[in-house]
Amino acid sequence: MMKEERVIEELRETVCRLHAELVRYNLVAWTAGNVSGRVPGRDLFVIKPSGVSYDDLTPESIVVCDLDGELVEGSLAPSSDTAAHAYVYRNMPEVNGVVHTHSTYASAWAARGEAIPCVLTAMADEFGGEIPIGPFALIGNDDIGKGIVETLNGHRSRAVLMQNHGVFTIGESPKAAVKAAVMCEDVARTVHVSRQLGEPLPIAQDDIDRLYDRYQNVYGQRSSR
Repeated sequence: MMKEERVIEELRETVCRLHAELVRYNLVAWTAGNVSGRVPGRDLFVIKPSGVSYDDLTPESIVVCDLDGELVEGSLAPSSDTAAHAYVYRNMPEVNGVVHTHSTYASAWAARGEAIPCVLTAMADEFGGEIPIGPFALIGNDDIGKGIVETLNGHRSRAVLMQNHGVFTIGESPKAAVKAAVMCEDVARTVHVSRQLGEPLPIAQDDIDRLYDRYQNVYGQRSSR
């Protein structure tokens, strides 16, 4: 097997496995939602096929598309969100993973067209501020992708709530994008519950900045220098 073929095979395996995390964290229902990953060094990405049950997903069923969203390899039709993923990859070269969910609490904020305010240290850590709202857009062309890119360009958040639709997240890897989707739903739920009890207390911008810097640059294990 050629090295390039092996890279794509491993990415298909990774992306297939990550779909199980969407189910495990209750971020999807039935066949909705998808994970994609950019093929390193190539104008290609892999993505879930359209309408296939999560139980039936295999690495072989994950399809390969070019950055125009056209099918390159695979026997199944790509996700209906492929055009949005492709637009993100074309316009955000630093992004190597994209996730879409209709997770309940985050989608409820999207249905109201309301950003999730940064009132939790976990939000400051992960998203560096609020989780913003993107514009309403119909599925099937570049409109959703344009809304994602326009909203997240220059924004710390790796999640956007597309109005009346759901969540899109980005990451330096497919796993990082899945983590952002999990955290987005977690904070959406907590902030929603908080608002049932009263008005959440804002966090000062300077404190948000410090929390974000610590989490991104200090938290966790670092290789020894």
